Amino acid sequence: MKHIKIGAGAGYSGDRIEPAIELAEKGDIDYLIFECLAERTIAVAQQSKMKNPELGYDPLLEDRMHAVLRLCSEKGIRIITNMGAAHPLAAAAKVREIAAALGLTGLKVAAVGGDDVLQQVMQGDYLDDNGSPVSALGSKLLSANAYLGAQPLVDALAQGADVVITGRVADPALVLAPLIHEFGWAMDDWHRLGQGTLVGHLLECAGQITGGYFADPGFKDVANLARLGFPLAEVAEDGSAVITKVAGSGGLVSLATCKEQLLYEIHDPSAYMTPDVVADFSQVSMEQLGPDRVRVSGASGRARPDALKVSLGYVDSYIGEGQISYAGPGALTRAQLALDIVEQRLQLVGQRLGESLDELRSELIGVNAIHGRNLSDAAGAAEPYEVRLRVAGRSSTLQAARRVGNEVEALYTCGPAGGGGATKSAKDVVAVLSTYLPRGQVKPTIQILEA
Repeated sequence: MKHIKIGAGAGYSGDRIEPAIELAEKGDIDYLIFECLAERTIAVAQQSKMKNPELGYDPLLEDRMHAVLRLCSEKGIRIITNMGAAHPLAAAAKVREIAAALGLTGLKVAAVGGDDVLQQVMQGDYLDDNGSPVSALGSKLLSANAYLGAQPLVDALAQGADVVITGRVADPALVLAPLIHEFGWAMDDWHRLGQGTLVGHLLECAGQITGGYFADPGFKDVANLARLGFPLAEVAEDGSAVITKVAGSGGLVSLATCKEQLLYEIHDPSAYMTPDVVADFSQVSMEQLGPDRVRVSGASGRARPDALKVSLGYVDSYIGEGQISYAGPGALTRAQLALDIVEQRLQLVGQRLGESLDELRSELIGVNAIHGRNLSDAAGAAEPYEVRLRVAGRSSTLQAARRVGNEVEALYTCGPAGGGGATKSAKDVVAVLSTYLPRGQVKPTIQILEA
């Protein structure tokens, strides 16, 4: 039975780069995927594109391509990534530029677009998650991107693309596409598409299935996390797969790591909706074949949805934040006094200026930042020798948000003794909503650039 190997080179935009190099060097893989696009990431990328029309792609695209492009070209490893974010064509052009600088010729780079449906959404009568018209967001709406499926990626591979760069696609599609291309699966073979979607789901978060975000010393021990190896899947033509990693790399592939990732972000295991298939993971089985080798099988699926989910990014509000530290005897008492001062000041100045904060959160990090300001559970605990105060406020205006950090900074000269290390910031809050578009209104595009 034919097999191919797919390595997961990244699980989020800022992920480590070294594990991808290790996969390309030692993993004997056929494909290397980089999954770098979270729900908010594309809206932030759209803001970047608005400021500079030549940007809008993942900020680590260049570093990643400089690290692996030559190696993958020499070994015949094809790269698939959603690092195109809000501007796949600009990302493809940048990869072509890097290829030329590396002396690589004949490399085909595909830019997959068509996921940007901002105009369709604004002109139509669509409702968001809250039941409100999407058009009511007006100028606050930054982006509207439909989740494309595997088909345009399969088409790009069929056209000989060595590197496929997309914007918003369903995360598992990055893995499903090469499986469809290599094995010739039909786009309505729901059983195999469900199995391929399972493999994509297991790989999409990279290090999470090899012990990252899993380790809990004494309960779930994982060796050498500083050298965490990212996963690869050895996939058979029937869709079954073995999840493993490069021998000698840090981390762990076990039944437990695979089961935790299987459940990650899954609402209904029997109906995991993607653009390609409604996957059914309810009958999945796993078997530990040996150290760092887990076989997964048993997924299935049924006909894909008629509509595509659209991620909406918009400017919701502004957040201002300030922090300052107190240390030594009486640190907690001085920090609490400082917190009281800031809260009173924000109320007094807000009343004078007629600018109220919509939400205020104040906390003492290490004391009540996680469990809240009710300290009854901490009774009898030793008083901390150092405390960091944090105050954050949300407002509809940037000016009001800035006041939060300014008041914390003013504690240097107007607050308790011994404050230090003050920081402040103010920024817009990019939030996310969703809507749905009929599949026929989304038209994927493919452009091939050759180095």
